[in-house]
Amino acid sequence: MAAKKKSTTKKVAAKKVSKKAATKKVAKKAAKKVPAKKAAAKKVAKKSAKKAGKKTPSKAAITAKALEIYLKRKSSGKPGDEMSDWLQAEKALSK
Repeated sequence: MAAKKKSTTKKVAAKKVSKKAATKKVAKKAAKKVPAKKAAAKKVAKKSAKKAGKKTPSKAAITAKALEIYLKRKSSGKPGDEMSDWLQAEKALSK
């Protein structure tokens, strides 16, 4: 009977060791996947930024362009307002 007890104890110990090894492997795989996901997220962010392709002009540049649009509009006698001039300037500068 003592021999049976030792063999079952060894089997239980072997199972515990294999479970620990399996747990470590899973943890390593999970650790490797996280950076890959982050890298993929960065690539997506870069692609969307490139697709947008629009630069954000400074407030001073928009103001100068809006003034130019305003003066041109007034000299030609066309109707309009400050907001439309501003939006038109933003659109022209962000191309």
